[in-house]
Amino acid sequence: MKLTLLGTGSPEAYVRRASSGYLLEVGDDKILFDCGGGVFDNLLRAGYRPGDITHLFFSHLHSDHMMDYARLAHAAWDEGAPPLKVWGPAPIARITEGYFGRGGVLSADLYARTELPPSQQVWVARGGTLPRPWPAPEVTEITPGFACQGDGWTLQSCEVPHAQPAFDCMGFSVTAGGRKFVYSGDAGICDALTDLSRDADLLLHWCYRLSGEEIHPAIAAFSPTPADIARMAQSAGVKRLLISHFRIHMDSEEGHAGARADLAAHFDGPAEIAEDLQVHEI
Repeated sequence: MKLTLLGTGSPEAYVRRASSGYLLEVGDDKILFDCGGGVFDNLLRAGYRPGDITHLFFSHLHSDHMMDYARLAHAAWDEGAPPLKVWGPAPIARITEGYFGRGGVLSADLYARTELPPSQQVWVARGGTLPRPWPAPEVTEITPGFACQGDGWTLQSCEVPHAQPAFDCMGFSVTAGGRKFVYSGDAGICDALTDLSRDADLLLHWCYRLSGEEIHPAIAAFSPTPADIARMAQSAGVKRLLISHFRIHMDSEEGHAGARADLAAHFDGPAEIAEDLQVHEI
């Protein structure tokens, strides 16, 4: 498996980090976990096309995990790719209809591109045929505990505490060729994710705050520090750890040094801070 980090940041507008998005390649499949703002551009920078994505899984529906969804689906459609296959918690189906339905926010654009003769001729000149259908992502709404199989890989999920009851929030694992990758989504420390992470070759875990930060107790309960994450990974037998979702104030030399010290103190394996466009073999 090959992991490309397309977005390692937060909702904050930040030139160093796009919002959440992680591309996992298994054989010919290209599995995107989340698609936050800036992820689409980093997908292109990493050398991929929108139509390359074969599977898109949403861990939850905060905007920083799905803001580039419409852009990805629209661009893949404009390339003539097959409909994007999408899995995510409710209301991802309603959101998709709100983008691409006949009364959706993109309906005027899509009418112009599919019905106006100049746009039709541009499409035909690019190899397309008429009539041109609208984008129609193939959406499957899922709940925690969902599992599926691809070509040589198996995906499992669990519920993680984050933004309930607004929507379901999930972590995912993918196993292939005797290797295991786990993506936490945005997760507080919990038994379900610890179990899902058991013996993972690589755990990618969100980290929204540093040790010693003063933070409201309502946030602290769902936002583990590098030390908290490292202890969980150690207890689960994780072999390698990446922490991601860094905010602007965390990216100082002091912040990185403190995070690395916490990781080293509580986790025996390789551990590092994720950065946009890094590539990791699993």
